[in-house]
Amino acid sequence: MDSPGWQYYSHVAIRRGRPTRAEAKKLDQAVREAAVATFVELGYADTSMEAIARAAGITRRSLYARYPDKRAIFVDVIPWAMTKFDDGEESIEAIIGDDPEETLLAVARACLARAVRPENVRLKRIALSEAANFPEFNVSSESMMWAGRQRVVTEVLKHYEELGCLDLGDVELAAEHFLAMVEAVPARMADFGVFRSKKQQERHLQYAVRLFLRGTLPR
Repeated sequence: MDSPGWQYYSHVAIRRGRPTRAEAKKLDQAVREAAVATFVELGYADTSMEAIARAAGITRRSLYARYPDKRAIFVDVIPWAMTKFDDGEESIEAIIGDDPEETLLAVARACLARAVRPENVRLKRIALSEAANFPEFNVSSESMMWAGRQRVVTEVLKHYEELGCLDLGDVELAAEHFLAMVEAVPARMADFGVFRSKKQQERHLQYAVRLFLRGTLPR
């Protein structure tokens, strides 16, 4: 199967000449995605610059032009991958609807799906196992993994508080508690290879969202 980097690189090569800023940005993202996939598959110790370049569909020379070594790639791509909300980076506007409960249920499902996705669980394990060797990671891997989702939840809660639909006080703290209720236990279970059935997962998720709303709706 062609790598995402090679598919995109071939498209740019056909045009010839210097890639546009948008094309360069897409190629950089393809290289990052290929690097993350390689680290997840092989682990840090067994990953090489050659393996990353091959996965990205670019030459080693091109990869070295972006990064001086494997360590620099790891320091760049692991926090990037762990703090993304999802692969599409859906806009806040696209997430928010008229009904706070329906919106929070949709957000909770997206957050939980990402928290227990097998490749993300492996990514967190790699970050944890290598954390002592990377002082550049000045926050824990759990904090990095939460960051993107907490940003989205915070924005959603802030929107509904401004409309008077919710009474939160500290929005960021409320977002943290929301995530803890929705995904903390399933994420810890996933670390040990244990996953709830879809039916159980939905039951727990709906209960968590409704309990959260019961404590935050204006009285």
